[in-house]
Amino acid sequence: MDDVDLNAVDLDARGLICPLPVLRLRKRLMPLAAGDAFSLLTDDPVAAIDIPHFCAEEGHEVLVNRVQEDARLFVVRKG
Repeated sequence: MDDVDLNAVDLDARGLICPLPVLRLRKRLMPLAAGDAFSLLTDDPVAAIDIPHFCAEEGHEVLVNRVQEDARLFVVRKG
């Protein structure tokens, strides 16, 4: 994935601190079908550790984990 349009991100979690980005991601993934992708933008530095850990524990796949502009962009595929 090249640059992602930040206006098209599914969840803008900038300004939220641990554990809120992970909790919001969990809640938003629940209704999705397995294989669906979801994007999240966060500026919480702890999310760089928390979100990949959450995904590994829950069986989801992190497709994108990178810094873009002033935040970290994650794209997660529901497992």
